[in-house]
Amino acid sequence: MTDAIPAATLILLRDRTVGPPEILMVERSAAMAFAGGALVFPGGRIDPGDRALAWAMGDGDLAPRLAAIRETIEEAGIAIGVAGDIATMRAALNDGAVIGDLGAVDPSALTPYARWRPDHVPVRVFDTHFYVARLPDDAPAARVDATENVRTLWITAADALHAADCGKATLLFPTRRVLERLAQHEDVAAVLADARRWPVRTITPWIEERDGGRFVCIPDDLGYPVTAEATDRAVRG
Repeated sequence: MTDAIPAATLILLRDRTVGPPEILMVERSAAMAFAGGALVFPGGRIDPGDRALAWAMGDGDLAPRLAAIRETIEEAGIAIGVAGDIATMRAALNDGAVIGDLGAVDPSALTPYARWRPDHVPVRVFDTHFYVARLPDDAPAARVDATENVRTLWITAADALHAADCGKATLLFPTRRVLERLAQHEDVAAVLADARRWPVRTITPWIEERDGGRFVCIPDDLGYPVTAEATDRAVRG
């Protein structure tokens, strides 16, 4: 398999008075080499600083959670498990600080949800840990970083899927499958329960011939309602 870049992403959710929960997504700059113009969840590479803090906390496996927290601060201006002034933390990270410089970090609010490691190589390959978390009541409004991303938005899973179907948004294959799974649930509590129900096993999609066509496929025992998509429709990077 192609060497993959370790990465992490955070699916932040908030309940509404009526209807399913909203999800924080960001629109990547069209100029980005990977997923340019796509709607994604905040996230990115796991940095050496994330690993260093994880080991300092006594558990190297915390590095993906710490990366997801850091990336959400950088990309959306929202901090989960870190106290302090968001603007100050964001500026420090932009100037080269690592997550351990921000103060105490509590990653317990992040629940493991999925792990995707495609082997399709349009530009680069990421081995991405997905986490879900509830937006804190006192969280500030999301603010775009205006570098990698050009827009932040709160949107339901169903609306994001509809926007893609109408040609108004681009969703990569893993993002679409995750949104379809999220769209099954009526509130944040149900999403968190679903996360605990299913095992997290690394998903590497494969191509399969079905009914005279070629499909991108994933396992059918990990909670995803849609497990195959025609190759001519799937957006793979």
